[in-house]
Amino acid sequence: MHDDRGLVEARLKRVLDERVRPAVYPETVPLDVAVWHAPGEPVPVAEGIAAEPEAIEVGARWGAPWGTSWFRVTGTVPEAWAGRTVEALLDLGFDENMPGFQCEGLVHRPDGSPVKGLNPRNQWVRIGSPVAGGEEVRLHIEAASNPVILDYHPFLPTQLGDRETAGSEPQYTLTRMDLAVFDETVWQLVIDLEVLGELMAELPVESARRWEILRAVEKALDAIDLQDVGGTAARARSRLTDVLAAPAVPSAHRISAVGHAHIDSAWLWPLRETVRKVARTTSNMTALIEDEPDFVFAMSQAQQWAWVKEHRPEVWARVKKAVADGRFVPAGGMWVESDTNMPGSEAMARQFVHGKRFFLDEFGIENDEAWLPDTFGFAAGLPQIIKAAGSKWLLTQKISWSQTNKFPHHTFQWEGIDGTRIFTHFPPVDTYNCSMKGSEIAHAARNFKDKGRARHSLAPTGWGDGGGGTTREMIAKAARLRDLEGSATVVWETPDAFFRKAEAEYPDPPVWVGELYLELHRATLTSQARTKQGNRRSEHLLREAELWAATAAVRAGFPYPYEELDRVWKTVLLHQFHDILPGSSIAWVHREARRTYEQVAEELTGIIRAAQRALVGDGERIVLFNSAPHARAGVAAGGVGTPEAQGRTRVTPRPGGGHVLDNGLLRVEIDGRGLVVSVYDIDADRETIAPGGAANLLQLHCDFPNMWDAWDVDEFYRNTVTDLTDVKIVDESGDGVRVVRAFGSSRVTQRLSLAPGDKRLLVDTVVDWHETEKFLKLAFPLDVHAERYASETQFGHFHRPTHTNTSWEAAKFEACNHRFVHLEEPGWGVAIVNDSTYGHDVTRTVRTDGDRGTTTTVRVSLLRAPRFPDPETDQGVHRFRHALVPGAGIGDAVREGWRINLPERRVSGGVDEVAPLVTVDQDAVVVTAVKLADDGSSDVVVRLHEAHGGRVRATLTAGFEVTDVVATDLLERALPEAPAYDGRRVALRLRPFELVTLRLRRAA
Repeated sequence: MHDDRGLVEARLKRVLDERVRPAVYPETVPLDVAVWHAPGEPVPVAEGIAAEPEAIEVGARWGAPWGTSWFRVTGTVPEAWAGRTVEALLDLGFDENMPGFQCEGLVHRPDGSPVKGLNPRNQWVRIGSPVAGGEEVRLHIEAASNPVILDYHPFLPTQLGDRETAGSEPQYTLTRMDLAVFDETVWQLVIDLEVLGELMAELPVESARRWEILRAVEKALDAIDLQDVGGTAARARSRLTDVLAAPAVPSAHRISAVGHAHIDSAWLWPLRETVRKVARTTSNMTALIEDEPDFVFAMSQAQQWAWVKEHRPEVWARVKKAVADGRFVPAGGMWVESDTNMPGSEAMARQFVHGKRFFLDEFGIENDEAWLPDTFGFAAGLPQIIKAAGSKWLLTQKISWSQTNKFPHHTFQWEGIDGTRIFTHFPPVDTYNCSMKGSEIAHAARNFKDKGRARHSLAPTGWGDGGGGTTREMIAKAARLRDLEGSATVVWETPDAFFRKAEAEYPDPPVWVGELYLELHRATLTSQARTKQGNRRSEHLLREAELWAATAAVRAGFPYPYEELDRVWKTVLLHQFHDILPGSSIAWVHREARRTYEQVAEELTGIIRAAQRALVGDGERIVLFNSAPHARAGVAAGGVGTPEAQGRTRVTPRPGGGHVLDNGLLRVEIDGRGLVVSVYDIDADRETIAPGGAANLLQLHCDFPNMWDAWDVDEFYRNTVTDLTDVKIVDESGDGVRVVRAFGSSRVTQRLSLAPGDKRLLVDTVVDWHETEKFLKLAFPLDVHAERYASETQFGHFHRPTHTNTSWEAAKFEACNHRFVHLEEPGWGVAIVNDSTYGHDVTRTVRTDGDRGTTTTVRVSLLRAPRFPDPETDQGVHRFRHALVPGAGIGDAVREGWRINLPERRVSGGVDEVAPLVTVDQDAVVVTAVKLADDGSSDVVVRLHEAHGGRVRATLTAGFEVTDVVATDLLERALPEAPAYDGRRVALRLRPFELVTLRLRRAA
């Protein structure tokens, strides 16, 4: 037989495009349209509907950037359409090739009740089925003229990312406002032909099934009268019945489709617009649930649910009903889909506490899965946090974006730093915006790496962000793919149903140990430094506020600020969303974040001061409040006392230029260039800086990645580097040295100091940054031979190699740490601690002359200057604090990391000391939180973990009367295991990095 595949396939495409799809709406009449443009920020629904609009014609331009326009559309259904299905077609000026990221609308009835959202692939509103004819139509559209930031030529700098700079030029052209007859038979024919055409294209040419479909499609096309598509659509569909009825083979891959709309809580739009995006999407999905009995939709991020409840109660009512019916599913159990690399231990725990508690309080639903399809890699401490929150599964998709190495599994056990394992699934469909296209379904089946052992995968299905979620077309396609020969099978299921099936069929999946590193978007560890500093500072202020408020409540009857702390925590957690904290949002988002962090700091500082005043009263005695989990200056962790006197530091001239700092523990040489050429550990008789090297070396790189400017740093950035050794000032400053440099349009002022009694060199750096597309690093070349180094992560630390033996190791050329990195040879190590940076790199070289030792260089990432999506990223003044700690074991690294982030507070009062609420007799056990129980019971909750990476026995002693001690999960619910306690003393036996939460019941 002659091969006429190309002829038939080309015919199918043209007939679909030019005849069948247009015939879905065979008759139309225009609607009358008027518009009112809100003068500022969005207005309440009632105000928008009540406003007096002015007439506007289709074809007119509308919508200043970030504006809101209320369209009123009116008309009458023709009498001749009686008995037919009628829809309104409302095209605000959409680009169908970009679902999301542009204008959107929410349709309301005259009484203000929501109908559904309008999006590029979802422009219809059902008027009636059937209509009687003569009905009056009146709809109100709240339309958002959000500008297109990520356009066809992406990553171009734009001022549209902030209302303050975006201008007022109309962004869109009103394209269509019609009433139309909807021919469902033709629409069903479109779906038939699309499903078969897309399936056919994925089958092997030699496959008999492909040819069967081709011939059936050819017969269907022959049956269509191109001048009367509606009249012949049923006949054409009948030609396809047999091929659509052929069942899938028993071994077919099985896909659980989950209705989904990944909505970034902020990204190329501000937070206030996400509130409306969520309302539009949930309106769409609740309407779709009413029409489609098999459809199930899942939505994550408790914050987004809370926005609907607060801002759109009429939508919330529909959502609650759909949840009660089991069709609209709360997913993920987190406050937002946060970044997981940078949030601190407590913050990561609270993401689950606040997220899960919201769904429990509102719906009585407990989430077993963590749902993070778009997060940029996963820290190695996360598995035990998920488990400690009472969950057991994880879903993500983003690892498929890795550029270098293909992850070897789609379903596996992920093992964290403490040995906890979490059953994890990466959807092989490789998108969290599946649209049920044949190419996507075929890719999922082919791509699934666990074939032969497992058969199930999940497909998050729907347009995300501004795309409006799942569409009726996707549901219709899924219905045909439920059991279709040549295809994977598709069924709508909840995430819970999928995971239960997947776990049951794959009881012994492979194990992946350690972090899930995304080989992409590495620069998110550095971009938008102020946002990252605001997060770090807020995390530690929250620790202080809870600690001192709890201490004051127990010791002095201070009213514990439950509501205030709950609200601030949720604010901080929101800003850990995976496009806010990583620095990949528009200027508007980061401008607001800076202001929010300032407000958070002001409020928390007020709580801290009030609690401290309640503890020490009025007086002139100076006491030190030690918020750190280790003793400091003679004051116990979590206690208040009189600080011990320290020694002194000598600052003397250095032969050949520069200065020498000496406090009896370290001798530091700073040369005439302001570079640290020696840090000598006096007790260990050991030099820290590699021979010929110089620390405190600022290095500047060109930084123009191939794409994703704020997100990415590509490895070739290392090909060129400028060492910033020119200096303007090097002079003595108290117990340290001041160094001033200028380069390009920027200026750096540093203070290198060695405090009395401290075995650490403090590097305080202020950068007035005005570079473009540059990357600033701070280098420390260390005389340490180490094949691996430790980076702090949640509730512990994680080791990475210093070498690049394999492509997996080479790909980690920029990595994340929290408060410290640590390198060591047996018996001696070095830590570099920080108060606000996350990105770093570690490299090693072997010296070819002299002692032929190993130089291991740690470089801290300070600043970048990408121009997309915020063209003014990080311009201005920044301050960073780092410390080099020679002779440090891992315990020293942990201690100094806390210390630099929790500066001592010296307060005048009327007492000499206040005893801590709890003490622990082992430095390896770190207390991360001391607070009152969330239920208002006044019980004291203590969270702690083993921080050194070894087994430990310890005793926790309460500084108050205790009637009972209960081990709990993160949500402060009792666990079966009962800790051993004797009065106020609790015996602890912890495995490496084990996380424990204790509830100490107080005597009445």
